[in-house]
Amino acid sequence: MSEPDPKSVQDMTVVVQTLLQQMQDKFQTMSDQIIGRIDEMSTRIDDLEKNIADLMTQAGVEEGEGGETKPIEGSAQGAD
Repeated sequence: MSEPDPKSVQDMTVVVQTLLQQMQDKFQTMSDQIIGRIDEMSTRIDDLEKNIADLMTQAGVEEGEGGETKPIEGSAQGAD
């Protein structure tokens, strides 16, 4: 068996390094997209929570311990 040609070994090394760099670039792009989507989702959830709280206030309901809802004292709903 003969020794591999140094030129072909160098070529193979360059090809492998190029492929690894391309994979790393794609992974970084995907990671950035995922983080961006998570940030967007977080903002949307925050907005949703604020809107729900506003609607509950308008409806005269407050959130008690354990997530239970109850009429706010003195509100139109609580005056039955």
